[in-house]
Amino acid sequence: MTRIAYPFALLSAMLVCALHAAPAHAATLRAFVSGGGSDSNTAANCGHAAPCRTFATALTVTSPGGEIVALDPAGYGPITISGPLSLVGVPGAAINVPSGGNGITINAGPNDAVHVQGLLIDGGHVGSNGIVFNTGKSLTVKNCAVLNLTSDGIDFFPNDSSNLAVSDTLVTNNGGNGISVIPTALSIFSRVESDNNGGDGFSISHGNATATDSVAAGNAGIGFHVADGGPTQGAELMVFRSVAANNGTGLAAGGGAHGILWVGQSTVTGNANGWSGSGVQSYGTNQITGNAANQGQALTVSSGSN
Repeated sequence: MTRIAYPFALLSAMLVCALHAAPAHAATLRAFVSGGGSDSNTAANCGHAAPCRTFATALTVTSPGGEIVALDPAGYGPITISGPLSLVGVPGAAINVPSGGNGITINAGPNDAVHVQGLLIDGGHVGSNGIVFNTGKSLTVKNCAVLNLTSDGIDFFPNDSSNLAVSDTLVTNNGGNGISVIPTALSIFSRVESDNNGGDGFSISHGNATATDSVAAGNAGIGFHVADGGPTQGAELMVFRSVAANNGTGLAAGGGAHGILWVGQSTVTGNANGWSGSGVQSYGTNQITGNAANQGQALTVSSGSN
């Protein structure tokens, strides 16, 4: 009996030891990163007392719909998001975009919402794009700065209908467009500055968009641009209480079914061209002056003006 029982006892002991050596860790709804953290802290679920070092590692222990919080100013590396998530930073918390890469890439599910707040996304003149949204239900960006990219600051290119909201955010000094939207989508911009970019400040190719209390200044291309998405892909943009200054062109829209830009209570000044395209329509409440060409008197007054 002893010869038979001993191997089973030994096997049981080995299994117990193995289970203790490789415990399973439950995911957490809130993970933390810190400049003084370590990516070996996944065993503690990147908790407040034992934060991880990078966003990408903290994501591995974060439950869907959870959040990752940066505790202090530091660079936390790029991240690819595949589900619902909130990224929250403090002043100085940054994503340093790698050469030729993206800062935040979003490949989420059709019902997944992603929120980004309080982050500096810096390309260092080598990173390609700041935020690239490919799939997901929605993206909100608040209190962020997106700058120094070789291409675009924010690319919102979902392959399905999705929503974008950007507020209290600066997008500047990028080689391409500040913000590009090319879906069938609802886009809202509130208190957003898109300045000194190599392309357009705001470029809307499909869907409906609204920009309020926002600024497009010093862009080599067009400040507020409703691009021609083709005969089946119309786009509309309302610009209200906003400024288009010192751009190549202040406002532009193709017209017809392909692109309409309404503008009201806004200032368009200092541009090489004040406006361009038959799709630009004014509510008659704007200050359009000081441009080298195409001043306000030639704008079409919308039938809904007052």
